[in-house]
Amino acid sequence: MYKLKFLRVLNSPFKPFRLRWYCGKTSVGTPYFLPRKWVKYTKKDAEESAIKSMNDPNKVKKTFEEWVESYKNYSKAVPKKIGFDLVELGWKTKWGETDYRFEYSPRLSFVFFGYQIAIIVDAIESDRYWEAWLYYENHTDHKKSKKERIIECMKEFPLNFVRYNQGEKKEEINYYNYILKNKYLNLIKK
Repeated sequence: MYKLKFLRVLNSPFKPFRLRWYCGKTSVGTPYFLPRKWVKYTKKDAEESAIKSMNDPNKVKKTFEEWVESYKNYSKAVPKKIGFDLVELGWKTKWGETDYRFEYSPRLSFVFFGYQIAIIVDAIESDRYWEAWLYYENHTDHKKSKKERIIECMKEFPLNFVRYNQGEKKEEINYYNYILKNKYLNLIKK
């Protein structure tokens, strides 16, 4: 299942992620909105939208019946009363096929009448972690060993950054030092 592809990180040179739990009132998004579902407009919804459209001077002039007819096949989002959501790792590419941008962590959500239990995948330095893993998974040679692949990844997808404090260089950071298992850091340093 594609939504669970992120679990491959557990058998890679990257440190295992942690799970963060949430229990309480529904407040964890899936991913951008609270858990919701789409339902078709009722006749009342169509009539209310028709009245709003008729009173909007920027809309095309139609009769009430024409407006109701046009809204008849619309849908609206309503909060889920009971339901599960499985959210995959959220990412996109920006300027090229290897310019990964992390957007949101995978999560599992269960809602029940206004309450929610959510399990959120939480990685150290999430942005750098998932972006590097995506490069490792999608752009390194799978015929090579893990050690060779991570060396290739570090060479082609560097995570070297400089922190500045009030305009002065503070420190240089290689995020691979934080996101890789010690076994692979030690192999690479040799």
